[in-house]
Amino acid sequence: MSCGRLTARDPTIERLSHLLARVGRGDQRAFAELFAATRNKLRKTAHSIAPSSADIDDLLQEAYLKIWKHAAHFDPGRSSPITWMCAIMRHTAIDAARLKQMPIADFDEALSVPDLSESDDAFDYDLAQPIAIRAIQRLPDQRRQLLSLAYLDGESRLMLAQRFGVPVGTIKTWLRRTLDSVRRDCVAGEASGPVAQTG
Repeated sequence: MSCGRLTARDPTIERLSHLLARVGRGDQRAFAELFAATRNKLRKTAHSIAPSSADIDDLLQEAYLKIWKHAAHFDPGRSSPITWMCAIMRHTAIDAARLKQMPIADFDEALSVPDLSESDDAFDYDLAQPIAIRAIQRLPDQRRQLLSLAYLDGESRLMLAQRFGVPVGTIKTWLRRTLDSVRRDCVAGEASGPVAQTG
Protein backbone atom coordinates (compact mmCIF):
# COMPACT_ATOMS: atom_id res chain seq x y z
CA MET A 1 0.00 0.00 0.00
CA SER A 2 1.43 3.32 -0.99
CA CYS A 3 2.15 6.01 1.56
CA GLY A 4 0.20 8.47 -0.56
CA ARG A 5 -2.88 6.68 -1.85
CA LEU A 6 -4.98 9.85 -2.02
CA THR A 7 -6.50 10.51 -5.41
CA ALA A 8 -6.28 13.72 -7.38
CA ARG A 9 -9.98 14.45 -6.83
CA ASP A 10 -9.86 13.84 -3.10
CA PRO A 11 -10.64 17.04 -1.16
CA THR A 12 -7.92 16.12 1.34
CA ILE A 13 -5.23 16.13 -1.30
CA GLU A 14 -6.50 19.45 -2.64
CA ARG A 15 -6.45 20.93 0.87
CA LEU A 16 -2.91 19.69 1.59
CA SER A 17 -1.72 20.95 -1.81
CA HIS A 18 -3.20 24.37 -1.04
CA LEU A 19 -1.52 24.40 2.37
CA LEU A 20 1.84 23.45 0.86
CA ALA A 21 1.50 26.25 -1.68
CA ARG A 22 0.87 28.73 1.14
CA VAL A 23 3.77 27.29 3.15
CA GLY A 24 5.96 27.78 0.08
CA ARG A 25 5.11 31.50 0.31
CA GLY A 26 6.16 31.60 3.98
CA ASP A 27 2.69 31.35 5.54
CA GLN A 28 3.25 30.22 9.15
CA ARG A 29 -0.45 29.60 9.86
CA ALA A 30 -0.64 27.28 6.86
CA PHE A 31 2.41 25.46 8.18
CA ALA A 32 0.74 25.02 11.57
CA GLU A 33 -2.35 23.59 9.85
CA LEU A 34 -0.22 21.30 7.69
CA PHE A 35 1.67 20.07 10.76
CA ALA A 36 -1.56 19.39 12.67
CA ALA A 37 -3.07 17.51 9.73
CA THR A 38 -0.06 15.31 8.93
CA ARG A 39 2.07 14.87 12.04
CA ASN A 40 0.47 11.56 13.09
CA LYS A 41 1.01 10.10 9.64
CA LEU A 42 4.64 11.23 9.50
CA ARG A 43 5.25 10.03 13.06
CA LYS A 44 4.01 6.56 12.09
CA THR A 45 6.20 6.64 9.00
CA ALA A 46 9.25 7.53 11.11
CA HIS A 47 8.41 4.80 13.65
CA SER A 48 8.18 2.23 10.86
CA ILE A 49 11.77 2.96 9.80
CA ALA A 50 13.69 4.16 12.84
CA PRO A 51 14.49 1.89 15.77
CA SER A 52 12.40 2.31 18.88
CA SER A 53 15.27 4.06 20.66
CA ALA A 54 15.39 6.85 18.07
CA ASP A 55 14.21 10.32 19.08
CA ILE A 56 11.16 10.53 16.84
CA ASP A 57 10.46 14.14 17.84
CA ASP A 58 13.88 15.19 16.56
CA LEU A 59 13.30 13.30 13.31
CA LEU A 60 9.92 14.98 12.91
CA GLN A 61 11.41 18.40 13.55
CA GLU A 62 14.09 17.82 10.94
CA ALA A 63 11.59 16.52 8.38
CA TYR A 64 9.18 19.41 8.89
CA LEU A 65 12.04 21.88 8.60
CA LYS A 66 12.85 20.35 5.20
CA ILE A 67 9.18 20.55 4.25
CA TRP A 68 9.11 24.22 5.27
CA LYS A 69 12.23 24.99 3.26
CA HIS A 70 11.22 23.08 0.12
CA ALA A 71 7.44 23.52 0.04
CA ALA A 72 7.71 26.01 -2.83
CA HIS A 73 9.21 23.24 -4.98
CA PHE A 74 6.36 20.77 -4.39
CA ASP A 75 4.80 19.77 -7.72
CA PRO A 76 1.24 18.40 -7.35
CA GLY A 77 1.50 17.06 -10.88
CA ARG A 78 4.20 14.60 -9.86
CA SER A 79 2.92 13.27 -6.54
CA SER A 80 0.35 13.80 -3.82
CA PRO A 81 1.30 16.05 -0.90
CA ILE A 82 1.34 13.20 1.60
CA THR A 83 3.49 11.04 -0.70
CA TRP A 84 5.98 13.90 -1.02
CA MET A 85 6.02 14.55 2.73
CA CYS A 86 6.31 10.84 3.58
CA ALA A 87 9.29 10.57 1.24
CA ILE A 88 11.00 13.42 3.10
CA MET A 89 10.21 11.74 6.43
CA ARG A 90 11.51 8.37 5.23
CA HIS A 91 14.76 9.82 3.89
CA THR A 92 15.26 11.80 7.10
CA ALA A 93 14.77 8.71 9.27
CA ILE A 94 16.95 6.55 7.03
CA ASP A 95 19.76 9.11 6.99
CA ALA A 96 19.63 9.41 10.79
CA ALA A 97 19.71 5.62 11.21
CA ARG A 98 22.64 5.29 8.84
CA LEU A 99 24.61 8.00 10.63
CA LYS A 100 24.18 6.08 13.88
CA GLN A 101 24.71 2.76 12.09
CA MET A 102 21.41 1.48 13.38
CA PRO A 103 19.28 -1.22 11.73
CA ILE A 104 16.18 0.02 9.92
CA ALA A 105 12.89 -1.68 9.25
CA ASP A 106 11.88 -3.04 5.87
CA PHE A 107 10.71 -0.40 3.40
CA ASP A 108 7.51 -2.35 2.77
CA GLU A 109 6.55 -1.77 6.38
CA ALA A 110 7.06 1.96 5.95
CA LEU A 111 4.88 1.92 2.84
CA SER A 112 2.12 0.12 4.71
CA VAL A 113 1.40 3.03 7.07
CA PRO A 114 -2.29 3.88 6.55
CA ASP A 115 -3.21 7.00 4.61
CA LEU A 116 -5.01 10.01 6.03
CA SER A 117 -7.85 9.26 3.63
CA GLU A 118 -8.55 5.86 5.19
CA SER A 119 -10.44 7.39 8.10
CA ASP A 120 -14.22 7.34 7.72
CA ASP A 121 -14.40 10.77 9.30
CA ALA A 122 -13.36 13.63 7.02
CA PHE A 123 -11.15 16.19 8.71
CA ASP A 124 -12.93 19.54 9.05
CA TYR A 125 -10.19 22.09 8.41
CA ASP A 126 -12.55 25.06 8.60
CA LEU A 127 -13.56 23.99 12.11
CA ALA A 128 -10.04 23.03 13.20
CA GLN A 129 -8.22 26.20 12.16
CA PRO A 130 -9.86 28.67 14.59
CA ILE A 131 -9.71 26.08 17.39
CA ALA A 132 -5.97 25.55 16.84
CA ILE A 133 -5.30 29.29 16.59
CA ARG A 134 -7.14 29.98 19.83
CA ALA A 135 -5.32 27.12 21.60
CA ILE A 136 -1.94 28.51 20.52
CA GLN A 137 -2.92 32.07 21.44
CA ARG A 138 -3.76 30.91 24.97
CA LEU A 139 -0.20 29.69 25.51
CA PRO A 140 2.21 31.83 27.56
CA ASP A 141 4.45 33.98 25.35
CA GLN A 142 7.54 31.88 26.11
CA ARG A 143 5.79 28.65 25.06
CA ARG A 144 4.52 30.21 21.82
CA GLN A 145 8.06 31.40 21.12
CA LEU A 146 9.41 27.92 21.88
CA LEU A 147 7.04 26.28 19.38
CA SER A 148 7.85 28.86 16.73
CA LEU A 149 11.60 28.48 17.15
CA ALA A 150 11.42 24.67 17.14
CA TYR A 151 8.92 24.00 14.37
CA LEU A 152 9.06 27.07 12.14
CA ASP A 153 12.66 28.26 12.52
CA GLY A 154 14.03 24.73 12.89
CA GLU A 155 16.22 25.35 15.92
CA SER A 156 17.59 22.13 17.40
CA ARG A 157 16.92 21.06 20.99
CA LEU A 158 20.53 22.00 21.82
CA MET A 159 20.14 25.49 20.33
CA LEU A 160 16.90 25.99 22.26
CA ALA A 161 18.56 24.80 25.47
CA GLN A 162 21.32 27.37 25.00
CA ARG A 163 18.84 30.11 24.14
CA PHE A 164 16.63 29.46 27.19
CA GLY A 165 19.50 28.52 29.52
CA VAL A 166 18.13 25.11 30.49
CA PRO A 167 19.18 21.47 29.85
CA VAL A 168 18.18 19.77 26.59
CA GLY A 169 15.97 17.38 28.55
CA THR A 170 14.02 20.34 29.91
CA ILE A 171 13.46 21.64 26.38
CA LYS A 172 12.12 18.25 25.30
CA THR A 173 9.79 18.21 28.29
CA TRP A 174 8.58 21.76 27.60
CA LEU A 175 7.90 20.96 23.95
CA ARG A 176 6.06 17.76 24.79
CA ARG A 177 3.94 19.43 27.48
CA THR A 178 3.22 22.45 25.28
CA LEU A 179 2.07 20.28 22.37
CA ASP A 180 0.00 18.17 24.77
CA SER A 181 -1.60 21.35 26.11
CA VAL A 182 -2.44 22.57 22.61
CA ARG A 183 -3.82 19.14 21.73
CA ARG A 184 -6.04 19.07 24.84
CA ASP A 185 -7.31 22.59 24.11
CA CYS A 186 -8.07 21.60 20.53
CA VAL A 187 -9.98 18.50 21.65
CA ALA A 188 -11.90 20.55 24.23
CA GLY A 189 -12.62 23.23 21.63
CA GLU A 190 -13.87 20.65 19.15
CA ALA A 191 -16.10 19.05 21.78
CA SER A 192 -17.64 22.41 22.67
CA GLY A 193 -18.72 23.02 19.09
CA PRO A 194 -17.89 25.66 16.45
CA VAL A 195 -16.08 28.79 17.54
CA ALA A 196 -16.02 32.21 15.96
CA GLN A 197 -13.11 32.90 13.63
CA THR A 198 -10.65 35.27 15.27
CA GLY A 199 -9.26 38.09 13.22
